[in-house]
Amino acid sequence: MKTRIILWLFSILLLPVSSAFAADAINTGDTAWIIVSTALVMVMTPAGLALFYGGMSRYKNLLNTVAMTLVAYCLASIIWVVWGYSLAFGPDVSGLIGGLSHIFLNGIDINHVTGTIPTLLFVLFQLTFAGITVALVLGSVVDRMKFSAWIVFTVLWVTVIYCPMAHWVWGGGWMGAIGALDFAGGNVVHINAGIAGLVLALMLGKRIGYGKEAMFPSSVTLTSLGAAMLWFGWFGFNAGSQLAADGVAVSAFMVTNTSAAMGALAWMFAEWKGTRKPTVLGLASGIVAGLVAITPAAGFVNLPAALVIGLVAGVLGYISVSKLKHRFGYDDTLDAFGVHGICGIWGALATGIFANPAITEGASGLLYGNPMQLVIQAVSIVATIIFVALGTWVVVLVTRLLIGGIRVDEETEIEGLDSAVHGERAFEVG
Repeated sequence: MKTRIILWLFSILLLPVSSAFAADAINTGDTAWIIVSTALVMVMTPAGLALFYGGMSRYKNLLNTVAMTLVAYCLASIIWVVWGYSLAFGPDVSGLIGGLSHIFLNGIDINHVTGTIPTLLFVLFQLTFAGITVALVLGSVVDRMKFSAWIVFTVLWVTVIYCPMAHWVWGGGWMGAIGALDFAGGNVVHINAGIAGLVLALMLGKRIGYGKEAMFPSSVTLTSLGAAMLWFGWFGFNAGSQLAADGVAVSAFMVTNTSAAMGALAWMFAEWKGTRKPTVLGLASGIVAGLVAITPAAGFVNLPAALVIGLVAGVLGYISVSKLKHRFGYDDTLDAFGVHGICGIWGALATGIFANPAITEGASGLLYGNPMQLVIQAVSIVATIIFVALGTWVVVLVTRLLIGGIRVDEETEIEGLDSAVHGERAFEVG
């Protein structure tokens, strides 16, 4: 009897402790995976994207492209921990923006948990998304934008465009509330960056000699290496967005690789048919097109859907880069709009078609009896385009006022920004 009483008292004393622990438990497996995912996504910007964009730029602007990529990531890192995270994930204000309660990460310490991972880790994971999104915009404007203007633009754009978009979709805002599906950044990252890049390119104007003289990439080798690093890092980008080491994360990992491979092959064969030459640059671009398109769908679709998504993305990307921009005459230098904007729109729509409730419960697309999901996706795309286009236009105007112009002078552009701005050269020529 005494033994039973002691055991009963012990269980009563232990119950609140174990219950409290269960409610706030950090899952070490999930945490380890998201730490790795965060590192993978971080590498995408200052290494993968810098090489990918740097290799596509002309030799006299390669270092400037790398510098602008690096400084974008550095600025986003500071903005995010000082005020950006709070604006994106702070307490919701009318479905439009987060509150200011987490400025300087106020109220968040090592004991706070988001899901099954430390909140500080969630902050870091989301920071890497902000960093790569603004850096993607750069692809539309290399060769001709002032370095100082890029710095000001980055600070303003991350604050007033990226943070609200992230809140709308992932932070408790209106877009998530209406049921828009964006697993890892179709609207938030790719459509956002692609539309912003197009607006900035149009406001900057075309490069000197555009359409009249050949503008060769400085190193397709660097670009292909950058594409491979982006592909590698994208596993953290997509599979990490599940915020857990589970079956959905593995499925996202699988469909990400599949779409990338199919996108590369589709671009290669489309180009081969169109020009009789299957280029390495086309293969590298197709990889990225497939990755972009699968991003919003990664946690919602199965393998057959990934094959279709990658196939369409590769063909769409090739058409937009080889025909669309030449027909309309805009100078999207490294095709940020053509790849991220166009393929991002396709990926968001494809999510509304192929979302499979067997992958993620409650996420059903057109093919699974929910045509309304496609309508919701279309609404989210249109809203993103309008907000980002108008918002970026305002940001550019403000940047122009603060800097006194956003484009380098003609002499600097002809000389090359590596030498004129940074006093360095990527290659010894001649």
